Amino acid sequence: MKEMVVGSEAGRRATPPPPPPQALLERLKDYGQEDAFALWDEILPEERDLVVKDIESLDLPRVDRIIRCSLGSQGHPLPAIEPVPEATVSTVEERTPEERERWWKRGLKAISEGKLAVVLLSGGQGTRLGSSDPKGCFNIGLPSGKSLFQLQAERILCVQRLAAQSTDAGSAGTVPIHWYIMTSPFTDEATRKFFESHKYFGLEADQVTFFQQGTLPCVSRDGRFIMETPYKVAKASDGNGGLYAALRSSRLLEDMAMRGVKYVDVYGVDNALVRVADPPFLGYFIDKGVTAAAKVVRKAYPQEKVGVFVQRGRGGPLTVIEYGEMDPSMASEINQTTGRLRFCWSNICLHMFTLDFLNQVANGLEKDSIYHLAEKKIPSIHGCTIGLKLEQFIFDAFAYAPSTALFEVVREEEFAPVKNANGASYDTPDSARLMLLRLHSRWVVAAGGFLTHSVPLYLTGVEISPLCSYAGENLEAICRGRTFHAPCEIAF
Repeated sequence: MKEMVVGSEAGRRATPPPPPPQALLERLKDYGQEDAFALWDEILPEERDLVVKDIESLDLPRVDRIIRCSLGSQGHPLPAIEPVPEATVSTVEERTPEERERWWKRGLKAISEGKLAVVLLSGGQGTRLGSSDPKGCFNIGLPSGKSLFQLQAERILCVQRLAAQSTDAGSAGTVPIHWYIMTSPFTDEATRKFFESHKYFGLEADQVTFFQQGTLPCVSRDGRFIMETPYKVAKASDGNGGLYAALRSSRLLEDMAMRGVKYVDVYGVDNALVRVADPPFLGYFIDKGVTAAAKVVRKAYPQEKVGVFVQRGRGGPLTVIEYGEMDPSMASEINQTTGRLRFCWSNICLHMFTLDFLNQVANGLEKDSIYHLAEKKIPSIHGCTIGLKLEQFIFDAFAYAPSTALFEVVREEEFAPVKNANGASYDTPDSARLMLLRLHSRWVVAAGGFLTHSVPLYLTGVEISPLCSYAGENLEAICRGRTFHAPCEIAF
């Protein structure tokens, strides 16, 4: 009996498998990707079904166009880099109290009229933080135990309330700020479940829209697909600039227009101090009449690993150059007039766009199809192999902008990145938590409150719920004459 089974298995193995679907194979040949079926004869029938489905799920003409355009753009000389003209930057020291007040009111008015939408870039997992959860689920150790998602949701709730109070209608006239959250195939399900289990942190479920960024095949240096397994093409997220293609393919730009949105605030999830839907930034943006704007901080030192805004050629568009692309001598150049770095305006992924411009960018990027090539180790059937990931970046939009304005903010007030696990030398949960606690401690003192502490104050502080105050305003009634023992949370 045993021999019969072995014999029958041998017989089955001797029977050649059916060939790959002819039409699909021909399409792959058209694009030089027929190697995707190289192991067809060696895999199981169910695995053949998987590889067919995987290839069929790819938009092959689009993927081919992206690969060809991106590889073809390499080596082209870029225009000379110039420092950002001073006139395009609103610096902190130049702003008058009257301007700030005007921008605050103008921003709140636009929000109360439903003209602002918020887009969150939340496709990344907290891998570097030692977690496989979406980054927004991360708890940086605040007294409240709130996640990054919760802090941001409550800031939206606070701005909605402030906008309603700024109108004659009061709280009865609250207009919800619609929150579009871009996930990835790796974070989508967990993000949705996290919001559902926390009842959307007090927001209405119908004011939150989740959508996924895309993925693209990883390729060899000559543009061939890398196979992760014999039946699966290796793929990676298309970068945070995948936002533009995702907004286009999900028809969310039309959704925004239907809601009456004119302006779109775009930001990254891993900033514990992010001022979501910031009224003064929106007011400044409207005031300037530009199509694109970004918040910036001054570069702390020449070697700081941040992208900086530059001008591509004299009179050219503002764009961002990554720290690895800038010559060290250029990074250290000093402006002899100001005594500061010539290239000093750091990009911190806090952007504002008009909806009309987002439509132009989404169409322009899709037409040009040029992606950045990131050389990475890619898991493949040959073990880890060096290959290319194709990515777009959120700041790629600025190259298309007819007009861009930069808005300087104070790092200690608005930029506390959470990128590395505790123990690293910078951008950790611990460093972000301390920045937030120290900022909120200053708010308490400015509002007439007092602090006591049993550990040195530079190691602790207080946390103020975003539901109480957005940026330090309206705290006198809560804080004046009261003493708070750090660390603690101050809430309603």
